[in-house]
Amino acid sequence: MDSDKLSRWEWASLVLAGLALWLVLELHILSVLLSGLLVYELVDLTVPSFRRLGVNTAVAKTISIAVMTSAVAGALLVISLWLGSFIAAGGQPIQELMSQMAVALEHIRPSLPQGVADFLPADINALKALGVEWLRGNGRQVASIGQDVGRLTVHIIVGIAIGALVAFSHEMGEQVLGGTDGRRAPLADAGRRRCRNLATAFRQVVFSQVRISAVNTVLTGIFLAVVMPLFGVPLPLTKTLIVVTFVVGLLPVIGNLISNTAIVLVALSVSPYAAAGALAFLIGIHKLEYFLNAAIIGSRIHARAWELLVAMIVMEAAFGVAGLIAAPVFYAFAKQELKNAGAI
Repeated sequence: MDSDKLSRWEWASLVLAGLALWLVLELHILSVLLSGLLVYELVDLTVPSFRRLGVNTAVAKTISIAVMTSAVAGALLVISLWLGSFIAAGGQPIQELMSQMAVALEHIRPSLPQGVADFLPADINALKALGVEWLRGNGRQVASIGQDVGRLTVHIIVGIAIGALVAFSHEMGEQVLGGTDGRRAPLADAGRRRCRNLATAFRQVVFSQVRISAVNTVLTGIFLAVVMPLFGVPLPLTKTLIVVTFVVGLLPVIGNLISNTAIVLVALSVSPYAAAGALAFLIGIHKLEYFLNAAIIGSRIHARAWELLVAMIVMEAAFGVAGLIAAPVFYAFAKQELKNAGAI
């Protein structure tokens, strides 16, 4: 699509799409959008499988929507309840992890150059102070998670319902946008293309990143739970580290840095040799993940790792935690739209 030939309806739909995504972040309803997109894409992926099994088309659509909606709702509800209990318990596993990291920092401080040592937190209190400072900068988002888990759950349920309804309408051949009389208005058609491109960007980024994070977590889990104990150096908080690896691994690029830093520092609290072994392993994993990123995400959205990192930094600065989570999907969507318009 040539940018010089974009109709006013295409431009209008692009502006409206940008405004809608901004409102999603500004009104704190990202969970509605993401859960809706997740259900929609899962239904879109599974309906053809039911059809190949010889199931009637209408029945296949109904079964797929029912199964996917129930599965996603159950999984997200469990996550929400776990998050609520985690916060109610004061985030004890993370507190223990921070304590282990502080011990490691105290061990290595004397051997570091003065400039580097001055940059690191002096002790556990200084590390906690850094955490408090971060919480102040992201207080609204963190508070909303801690105090409004119920609202988050409701948002997720609403998003699931919307995603299921849109998927059902789409599968039945109905227009998601536009009139019910079969007439297609130009703005509605352009809006449908924006919605389709956003769903495609979501599928490319999220499903790919889940696969990458799963591979990384399995390999890291084997290293932490099997290899390290075999060498007589089991690490504390192994389960917490494995969970952290998967969760933060859902964030491209930056998630890997967070989990790697935590693992090395915890290993350093055990011994320098354990830290060296962990570092060597993580370097190898990082190289593997680099190729996975290039092959899976980079090839699909045609974005380099540094592009995603810059997008996440900018979005986090503008919208906090929600911006950080949304950045990969929104960036992939924006880049695809620019490419379709012939701008890049």
